[in-house]
Amino acid sequence: MFTKIGLARSIALAAVLTATVAGCGDGAGKAPDADAVSLVKAANTRMLNESFHSSGSTTAFAGAKQEMWSDPAQGLHVEVTGGVSGDIYCKDGTSYTSADLFAGALRQRGQQVTVPAELRSSYVTTKAEQGCDMYYKIAEAGHRTQGKDRAVAGRQAQAVEVTAGKSEDVYLIDKDRQRLLLLESQRDGRTSTTTYDGFGEKFTITLPVPEKILTMDAFRSQVTKY
Repeated sequence: MFTKIGLARSIALAAVLTATVAGCGDGAGKAPDADAVSLVKAANTRMLNESFHSSGSTTAFAGAKQEMWSDPAQGLHVEVTGGVSGDIYCKDGTSYTSADLFAGALRQRGQQVTVPAELRSSYVTTKAEQGCDMYYKIAEAGHRTQGKDRAVAGRQAQAVEVTAGKSEDVYLIDKDRQRLLLLESQRDGRTSTTTYDGFGEKFTITLPVPEKILTMDAFRSQVTKY
């Protein structure tokens, strides 16, 4: 049994944690430079307005893999597999996180939450205050690191580094097409590598059906029974 206040705090933290599945830092480190900001803005605009796919490891959950599909019209889908597995969907500023994945995030915060069997196929809704692009958006606070420029999948890429505390993200952005090609992250001792591809391709994203959606309060009231 958990106190509602303690669990509510952990749920809020879990919402932040699941938002970092893609591994994007906030850039509260070194001062940005104009070249980096210009490159990042262009890459963010491409991802916001063009469908794409990404896959790789994640710093959000130890040993896990993640795959993402994003489409301007259909929304976003992230699939996490590994020790913690589940899905995140996002559309029109609302995120839908599978109950098991949400509980896994809570456990990493010290709350031993048990999800009832009847809720394991449900999704918890949270407000994506910064929009659904928060799952992949590059912080406009990086700096160019020419020493890390290199070819990625046959394309010459320019490196932008975003640091904050113990976190470091290196984004490799296509020099000519200004598309994000690769993300290398370090966060609290964990490392991850994510590749980006499938730009402009068609794929289907299907949001959870209404009867499978739980509000935060409904989720909290259910898990506090265990």
